[in-house]
Amino acid sequence: MANVVVVGAQWGDEGKGKLVDWLSEQADTVVRFQGGHNAGHTLVIGDKVYKLSLLPSGVVRPGKLAIIGNGVVLDPYALVAEVEKLKGQGVAISRDNLRVADNVPLILSVHRELDALRESGASGTKIGTTKRGIGPAYEDKVGRRAIRLMDLAEPDSLRDKVERLLAHHNALRRGLDLPEFKADDIHAELTAIADRVLPYMDTVWQLLDEERRAGKRILFEGAQGALLDIDHGTYPFVTSSNTVAGQAATGSGMGPGQVGYVLGIAKAYTTRVGEGPFPTEQDNEIGALIGERGHEFGTVTGRKRRCGWFDAVLVRQTVRTSGIHGIALTKLDILDGFKEIKVCVRYRLDGVEIDHLPASQSAQARVEPVYETIDGWEGTTAGARSWADLPAQAIKYVRRIEELIGAPVALVSTSPERQDTILVQNPFET
Repeated sequence: MANVVVVGAQWGDEGKGKLVDWLSEQADTVVRFQGGHNAGHTLVIGDKVYKLSLLPSGVVRPGKLAIIGNGVVLDPYALVAEVEKLKGQGVAISRDNLRVADNVPLILSVHRELDALRESGASGTKIGTTKRGIGPAYEDKVGRRAIRLMDLAEPDSLRDKVERLLAHHNALRRGLDLPEFKADDIHAELTAIADRVLPYMDTVWQLLDEERRAGKRILFEGAQGALLDIDHGTYPFVTSSNTVAGQAATGSGMGPGQVGYVLGIAKAYTTRVGEGPFPTEQDNEIGALIGERGHEFGTVTGRKRRCGWFDAVLVRQTVRTSGIHGIALTKLDILDGFKEIKVCVRYRLDGVEIDHLPASQSAQARVEPVYETIDGWEGTTAGARSWADLPAQAIKYVRRIEELIGAPVALVSTSPERQDTILVQNPFET
């Protein structure tokens, strides 16, 4: 398995940035395959901190090829802004180390405004989106009216495609009693940025096939978490793309048989940003303490994350829907000093115990966690780099999680520093 897919095994924010950075040092190519600039992650390399939302993590490392695949929705202005920000931090970015799929759909001002209108409206379901136009852009992709990156390279037909897009959006705006968008304005929005993004355009599926045939190590970097998957997540409180590992193939053009090892990232507890069910949430002093210790605030939005105990039911479900071979368990050190630690092992729904999260929205809202209590540990796990550095009870906690989720723990992360990692199984060497 020369290639590795990294996916979040919970609701995102699991600490993928550190692990992807660690793996990207071993990879030749790093690929984003879904989501957009709503997916924040922080990389700490030496004394420098990089906050990325759209670009693959490998872009900050010299000699790596970063690729944005067709499964992503791309805001061209956000791309240029992020590139310029990284250049200001001394990162060299050019076509030599960044490529973008020619068939990637674009996020436009019409999408951002519609997203904000829906999320801020008094009616309907509040999902908790970042209001960056991700959902409406995916809707247009599926509706076969999206403007794609390649369209910017064909100015003679671009205006007709803008008119096709606005035939839909202006009908919505008339229904909302809002002024219509003008084709000239959207056309100008696109042509003004075209020359700054087209140099990165490439036929990504072909490029990846060439990389694979040349024996290069490819790392597929997922955004958000599998529980936010449009099909397999806590619908409708989900993102607008598939976040499970299977999307690595679809969202890049790489055949599924070439994807390789799937590494799931999970915190030693559970967090969630935004609305939706959260069976093990601790809206109390325990949740507040976990959030304070773990600095649980969103990279993109700054929103405070909801915190709770580890939910083995959900992670076990993710292991199956993503075909996870091994788990990277992060933030174990946040649980240092707890006398007792609870783990959700089953749910109770209307008085009956079940072993999975049902798909029904109303059922998800009614499930109650069934906990197993595990003794905590004295001492600290912070900075541990081997099993010998961990308290015996912390090892027992990790082993119990393995049993409950049905997958081995391949790595344990004990601080934000990339060196503070206990490596059990290197995904690139499995």
